[in-house]
Amino acid sequence: MAQSLKGKTAYITGAARGIGKATALELSREGVHVGLLARTESTLEKVAEEARELGVNASVAVADIADMEQVEQAVDKLEQDLGKADILINNAGIGMYGAFLEIDPADWKRTFEVNVFGTYHVTRAVLPHLIEKNQGDIINISSSSGLKGTAKSTAYSGSKFAVQGMTEALMQEVRKHNIRVMTLNPSLVATDLSFGDKLDEADTEKYMQPEDLAEHMVSQLKLHPRIFIKQSLQWATNPF
Repeated sequence: MAQSLKGKTAYITGAARGIGKATALELSREGVHVGLLARTESTLEKVAEEARELGVNASVAVADIADMEQVEQAVDKLEQDLGKADILINNAGIGMYGAFLEIDPADWKRTFEVNVFGTYHVTRAVLPHLIEKNQGDIINISSSSGLKGTAKSTAYSGSKFAVQGMTEALMQEVRKHNIRVMTLNPSLVATDLSFGDKLDEADTEKYMQPEDLAEHMVSQLKLHPRIFIKQSLQWATNPF
Protein backbone atom coordinates (compact mmCIF):
# COMPACT_ATOMS: atom_id res chain seq x y z
CA MET A 1 0.00 0.00 0.00
CA ALA A 2 1.30 3.45 -0.90
CA GLN A 3 2.26 5.69 1.97
CA SER A 4 0.94 9.20 2.48
CA LEU A 5 3.40 12.07 2.26
CA LYS A 6 1.14 14.54 4.06
CA GLY A 7 2.86 16.39 6.86
CA LYS A 8 6.39 15.52 5.77
CA THR A 9 9.04 18.13 5.05
CA ALA A 10 11.14 18.26 1.89
CA TYR A 11 14.18 20.37 1.08
CA ILE A 12 14.63 21.01 -2.65
CA THR A 13 17.64 22.59 -4.34
CA GLY A 14 17.35 24.51 -7.58
CA ALA A 15 13.74 25.16 -6.58
CA ALA A 16 13.31 28.51 -8.31
CA ARG A 17 12.45 27.10 -11.73
CA GLY A 18 12.23 24.01 -13.91
CA ILE A 19 12.27 20.59 -12.29
CA GLY A 20 12.86 22.00 -8.81
CA LYS A 21 9.86 24.31 -8.95
CA ALA A 22 7.60 21.65 -10.43
CA THR A 23 8.66 19.18 -7.74
CA ALA A 24 8.08 21.69 -4.95
CA LEU A 25 4.54 22.33 -6.14
CA GLU A 26 3.74 18.65 -6.75
CA LEU A 27 4.91 17.79 -3.24
CA SER A 28 2.87 20.70 -1.88
CA ARG A 29 -0.23 19.20 -3.46
CA GLU A 30 0.52 16.06 -1.46
CA GLY A 31 0.61 18.08 1.76
CA VAL A 32 4.41 18.22 2.05
CA HIS A 33 5.98 21.32 3.61
CA VAL A 34 8.77 22.60 1.37
CA GLY A 35 12.14 24.23 1.98
CA LEU A 36 13.34 25.90 -1.18
CA LEU A 37 17.02 26.55 -1.96
CA ALA A 38 18.46 28.49 -4.89
CA ARG A 39 20.55 31.58 -5.57
CA THR A 40 17.75 34.07 -6.35
CA GLU A 41 15.51 35.01 -3.44
CA SER A 42 12.85 36.88 -5.43
CA THR A 43 12.17 33.88 -7.68
CA LEU A 44 12.15 31.51 -4.73
CA GLU A 45 9.60 33.65 -2.92
CA LYS A 46 7.22 33.37 -5.87
CA VAL A 47 7.44 29.58 -5.73
CA ALA A 48 7.00 29.65 -1.96
CA GLU A 49 3.84 31.73 -2.32
CA GLU A 50 2.41 29.23 -4.80
CA ALA A 51 3.18 26.43 -2.37
CA ARG A 52 1.51 28.25 0.53
CA GLU A 53 -1.61 28.71 -1.60
CA LEU A 54 -1.75 24.89 -1.73
CA GLY A 55 -2.03 24.80 2.06
CA VAL A 56 1.50 23.93 3.20
CA ASN A 57 4.31 25.78 4.91
CA ALA A 58 7.15 27.00 2.70
CA SER A 59 10.49 28.58 3.51
CA VAL A 60 13.24 29.91 1.26
CA ALA A 61 16.99 29.98 1.75
CA VAL A 62 19.48 31.55 -0.64
CA ALA A 63 22.74 29.72 -1.22
CA ASP A 64 25.34 28.83 -3.79
CA ILE A 65 25.48 25.10 -3.15
CA ALA A 66 29.12 25.01 -4.25
CA ASP A 67 29.90 26.83 -0.97
CA MET A 68 29.65 24.56 2.09
CA GLU A 69 29.29 27.45 4.54
CA GLN A 70 26.38 28.94 2.59
CA VAL A 71 24.72 25.54 2.45
CA GLU A 72 25.04 25.00 6.20
CA GLN A 73 23.51 28.42 6.88
CA ALA A 74 20.67 27.75 4.44
CA VAL A 75 19.86 24.35 5.92
CA ASP A 76 19.92 25.84 9.43
CA LYS A 77 17.36 28.43 8.32
CA LEU A 78 15.07 25.83 6.77
CA GLU A 79 15.32 23.70 9.90
CA GLN A 80 14.36 26.66 12.09
CA ASP A 81 11.40 27.51 9.85
CA LEU A 82 10.08 24.05 9.01
CA GLY A 83 11.81 21.47 11.16
CA LYS A 84 14.17 18.75 10.06
CA ALA A 85 13.83 17.27 6.60
CA ASP A 86 12.23 13.94 5.76
CA ILE A 87 13.00 14.25 2.05
CA LEU A 88 15.91 15.81 0.17
CA ILE A 89 15.74 16.51 -3.56
CA ASN A 90 19.19 17.40 -4.96
CA ASN A 91 18.10 19.01 -8.18
CA ALA A 92 20.36 22.05 -8.62
CA GLY A 93 22.91 21.72 -11.38
CA ILE A 94 24.52 23.44 -14.33
CA GLY A 95 25.33 22.32 -17.86
CA MET A 96 28.63 22.93 -19.62
CA TYR A 97 29.20 21.71 -23.16
CA GLY A 98 31.97 22.08 -25.69
CA ALA A 99 35.03 20.36 -27.07
CA PHE A 100 37.38 19.16 -24.34
CA LEU A 101 40.19 21.56 -25.25
CA GLU A 102 37.84 24.50 -25.80
CA ILE A 103 36.12 24.59 -22.41
CA ASP A 104 37.84 26.98 -20.05
CA PRO A 105 39.35 25.06 -17.12
CA ALA A 106 37.52 27.35 -14.68
CA ASP A 107 34.17 26.43 -16.28
CA TRP A 108 35.05 22.73 -16.21
CA LYS A 109 35.89 23.02 -12.53
CA ARG A 110 32.73 25.01 -11.77
CA THR A 111 30.62 22.23 -13.28
CA PHE A 112 32.01 19.78 -10.74
CA GLU A 113 31.80 22.30 -7.91
CA VAL A 114 28.05 22.69 -8.46
CA ASN A 115 26.94 19.29 -9.73
CA VAL A 116 29.13 17.08 -7.56
CA PHE A 117 30.31 19.08 -4.58
CA GLY A 118 26.99 20.93 -4.39
CA THR A 119 25.13 17.64 -4.09
CA TYR A 120 27.68 16.49 -1.53
CA HIS A 121 27.42 19.70 0.52
CA VAL A 122 23.63 19.66 0.79
CA THR A 123 23.49 15.94 1.49
CA ARG A 124 26.16 16.26 4.18
CA ALA A 125 24.15 19.02 5.86
CA VAL A 126 20.83 17.16 5.75
CA LEU A 127 21.83 13.51 6.22
CA PRO A 128 22.29 13.74 10.04
CA HIS A 129 18.61 14.76 10.28
CA LEU A 130 17.55 11.62 8.42
CA ILE A 131 19.85 9.36 10.41
CA GLU A 132 18.47 10.81 13.63
CA LYS A 133 14.94 10.01 12.45
CA ASN A 134 16.08 6.58 11.23
CA GLN A 135 14.20 7.10 7.98
CA GLY A 136 14.06 9.37 4.97
CA ASP A 137 14.50 9.80 1.26
CA ILE A 138 17.20 11.38 -0.89
CA ILE A 139 16.67 11.81 -4.62
CA ASN A 140 19.60 13.02 -6.72
CA ILE A 141 18.79 14.34 -10.17
CA SER A 142 21.48 13.05 -12.49
CA SER A 143 21.06 12.66 -16.24
CA SER A 144 21.13 10.16 -19.06
CA SER A 145 24.53 11.80 -19.65
CA GLY A 146 25.58 10.28 -16.34
CA LEU A 147 25.05 6.83 -17.80
CA LYS A 148 26.51 7.36 -21.26
CA GLY A 149 29.06 9.93 -22.33
CA THR A 150 28.64 11.87 -25.55
CA ALA A 151 30.95 14.12 -27.55
CA LYS A 152 31.38 17.62 -26.15
CA SER A 153 29.90 16.71 -22.77
CA THR A 154 33.06 15.78 -20.87
CA ALA A 155 32.44 18.25 -18.04
CA TYR A 156 28.72 17.61 -17.69
CA SER A 157 28.88 13.83 -18.22
CA GLY A 158 31.88 13.52 -15.95
CA SER A 159 30.06 15.35 -13.16
CA LYS A 160 26.90 13.30 -13.55
CA PHE A 161 28.84 10.02 -13.61
CA ALA A 162 30.33 11.15 -10.30
CA VAL A 163 26.85 11.79 -8.90
CA GLN A 164 25.88 8.26 -9.93
CA GLY A 165 28.79 6.71 -8.08
CA MET A 166 28.32 8.84 -5.00
CA THR A 167 24.62 8.01 -4.87
CA GLU A 168 25.18 4.27 -5.28
CA ALA A 169 27.78 4.19 -2.50
CA LEU A 170 25.69 6.32 -0.14
CA MET A 171 22.64 4.17 -0.82
CA GLN A 172 24.52 1.11 0.38
CA GLU A 173 25.86 2.98 3.41
CA VAL A 174 22.58 4.32 4.81
CA ARG A 175 20.15 1.51 4.07
CA LYS A 176 20.67 0.35 7.66
CA HIS A 177 19.10 3.65 8.75
CA ASN A 178 15.99 3.05 6.60
CA ILE A 179 17.04 5.84 4.25
CA ARG A 180 16.32 5.43 0.56
CA VAL A 181 18.80 7.05 -1.83
CA MET A 182 17.81 7.23 -5.49
CA THR A 183 18.84 8.80 -8.78
CA LEU A 184 16.71 10.03 -11.65
CA ASN A 185 18.38 10.09 -15.06
CA PRO A 186 16.25 12.07 -17.49
CA SER A 187 17.15 12.67 -21.10
CA LEU A 188 16.18 16.03 -22.59
CA VAL A 189 13.74 18.01 -20.44
CA ALA A 190 12.07 21.26 -21.47
CA THR A 191 13.95 23.55 -19.09
CA ASP A 192 16.25 26.52 -19.49
CA LEU A 193 19.15 24.23 -18.55
CA SER A 194 18.55 22.35 -21.79
CA PHE A 195 17.37 25.15 -24.07
CA GLY A 196 18.80 28.31 -22.52
CA ASP A 197 17.37 31.53 -23.97
CA LYS A 198 15.60 29.54 -26.70
CA LEU A 199 13.24 27.77 -24.31
CA ASP A 200 10.27 30.00 -25.22
CA GLU A 201 10.97 29.60 -28.93
CA ALA A 202 11.40 25.83 -29.07
CA ASP A 203 8.64 23.30 -29.66
CA THR A 204 9.04 21.93 -26.15
CA GLU A 205 5.73 20.06 -25.88
CA LYS A 206 7.28 17.00 -27.51
CA TYR A 207 9.97 16.81 -24.83
CA MET A 208 9.62 15.74 -21.23
CA GLN A 209 8.22 18.43 -18.98
CA PRO A 210 9.42 19.28 -15.46
CA GLU A 211 5.98 18.26 -14.22
CA ASP A 212 6.48 14.76 -15.65
CA LEU A 213 9.55 14.23 -13.49
CA ALA A 214 7.85 15.78 -10.47
CA GLU A 215 4.99 13.31 -10.75
CA HIS A 216 7.46 10.46 -11.15
CA MET A 217 9.35 11.46 -8.00
CA VAL A 218 6.18 11.70 -5.96
CA SER A 219 5.16 8.22 -7.10
CA GLN A 220 8.53 6.86 -5.96
CA LEU A 221 8.33 8.62 -2.63
CA LYS A 222 4.87 7.18 -2.02
CA LEU A 223 6.09 3.61 -2.38
CA HIS A 224 5.93 1.58 0.84
CA PRO A 225 9.11 2.27 2.87
CA ARG A 226 10.23 -1.33 2.45
CA ILE A 227 10.91 -0.79 -1.25
CA PHE A 228 12.57 1.80 -3.47
CA ILE A 229 13.81 2.23 -7.02
CA LYS A 230 17.48 3.08 -6.69
CA GLN A 231 17.92 4.28 -10.28
CA SER A 232 15.48 5.18 -13.04
CA LEU A 233 15.90 6.49 -16.57
CA GLN A 234 13.31 8.74 -18.22
CA TRP A 235 12.83 9.35 -21.93
CA ALA A 236 10.35 11.30 -24.03
CA THR A 237 8.23 9.02 -26.20
CA ASN A 238 8.94 10.66 -29.56
CA PRO A 239 10.77 14.02 -29.52
CA PHE A 240 11.75 13.80 -33.20
